[in-house]
Amino acid sequence: MASLLGVAGGELLIPTLVLLFGADIKLAGSLSLAVSLPTMLVGFTRYTRDQSFIVVGRNKIFLLVMAAGSIGGTFIGGQLLGLVPAGTLLPLLAVILLALAYKVWQHK
Repeated sequence: MASLLGVAGGELLIPTLVLLFGADIKLAGSLSLAVSLPTMLVGFTRYTRDQSFIVVGRNKIFLLVMAAGSIGGTFIGGQLLGLVPAGTLLPLLAVILLALAYKVWQHK
């Protein structure tokens, strides 16, 4: 299920909430994160139990870079949330989704 929603729902859940249900894009982003949190916690618990994180231990530099990018992006996004109007976010989301669709289409 988490794979279908994408990373925090950006590929499917947020556009669905905005386009089908008419939710404000900022509300849709917040709802997406709220829905994703339990899924991530259960997944983390499951992967910890079957020792799947051993691979992560072998790639510590990659893990640190990804974690730093995630934390930095979250902080910057949180700071910009009140500054960027919702009318700007929707076209930006559309462009990002089109770019992702193109990248997926080209992947072989």
